[in-house]
Amino acid sequence: QVQLVESGGGLVQAGGSLRVSCAASRSAYTMGWYRQKPGNQREMVAVIRSGDSTDYADSVKGRFTISKDNAKNTVYLQMNSLKPEDTAVYYCWCGYGGMNYWGKGTLVTVSS
Repeated sequence: QVQLVESGGGLVQAGGSLRVSCAASRSAYTMGWYRQKPGNQREMVAVIRSGDSTDYADSVKGRFTISKDNAKNTVYLQMNSLKPEDTAVYYCWCGYGGMNYWGKGTLVTVSS
């Protein structure tokens, strides 16, 4: 089993930057970030795999960067040029042992 703890959400103005972090209780090959906007389904934002290959949602390409510190079992999401439509609860995710694990989420609010 894997526990995930997110931190770093908050309120930021449009055009600003924010970094969210997720500490895992153990190492996992694949980790990532999803988000859920009010009234919408949860959607993939960015994923990073062993070997550091990454995938991004089209809506965040060029603005968001996912990275991982393997020594700390921590994944980061650096969010730049934030837009009001990025407002959502951001959830950390990892895949381990054929199971999906989720954090409790951290709210990111981008004001216009």
